Amino acid sequence: MALDGVTRDRPDPHAAELASRHGLSVTGARPGLIEYIRRLWQHRYFIGEFAKARSSTKYTRARLGGFWFVLTPLMNAAVYYVIFGLLLGTSRGVEDFISFLVTGVFIFTFTRDTVTSGVKSISGERGLIRALHFPRAVLPLTQVTVKSRQIAISMVVLMVIVIARQNFPDWSWLLIVPVLALQLVFNTGLALWAARLGSKSTDAAQWLPFVLRAWMYGSGVLYMVEQRAADLPAWALIVLDVQPAAVYIDLMRYALMSPENFGAEYLPDHVWLIALGWAVLSLVAGFLYFYRAEEEYGRD
Repeated sequence: MALDGVTRDRPDPHAAELASRHGLSVTGARPGLIEYIRRLWQHRYFIGEFAKARSSTKYTRARLGGFWFVLTPLMNAAVYYVIFGLLLGTSRGVEDFISFLVTGVFIFTFTRDTVTSGVKSISGERGLIRALHFPRAVLPLTQVTVKSRQIAISMVVLMVIVIARQNFPDWSWLLIVPVLALQLVFNTGLALWAARLGSKSTDAAQWLPFVLRAWMYGSGVLYMVEQRAADLPAWALIVLDVQPAAVYIDLMRYALMSPENFGAEYLPDHVWLIALGWAVLSLVAGFLYFYRAEEEYGRD
């Protein structure tokens, strides 16, 4: 009887052959990379509709509703202006500090919010993951889509502010589109990285905001880096200038603000190649990092 029990517990040696013959595969198995990308493309309409649903329900209980998408970075900018611009004097030596500050806050907020929503995209949807079979990258990509819709609205408000500050539209405003496109690609890679991180570490959503806040302070959002960090070694200044958040913020300032207020002399050399390099590196590394754990999401 014991021998019979052992025999029953062993897998049928012909099971794999039968499964292969009839086109069966392990449930939740990770497909090949190209096939995975193809399946993601097939779910593009679902991502769009899911993002629309998430956007419409986020502030359903708030009286001002979706206006908080814009009001939150505006209120942050006002607080930073009082504390840093007026009390600490970081506005000294910066032409049109209000446009400088608001642009930095809006653009960094795009990256920060994408990462913080991405870190919860897997851990917050375990029921959906266990109920349905779909490429798990759909979830962080949905969050990226939500934040992309929000920045599109925020950019309208930002443009109104800079126009009110006498920065009138010119040909440089056409650069807004490629700058946002490169930042979107960069943010997508970070969201995918954060999604896997958050799925494995329940504490990631707690400590990541502190890292992002430190990143903001080092990205020239609140001050001109060249002025406030002039005493640092030359290599440290270069790192601060070419790190991705600073690059996308400075490019947007260059696009929106007049040359008298923020000209090309404030941009690092080969800035567009640097922006493209960060975007490609983030997307490829983030996607591969997320993809390698595809079979593990929702199983713990």
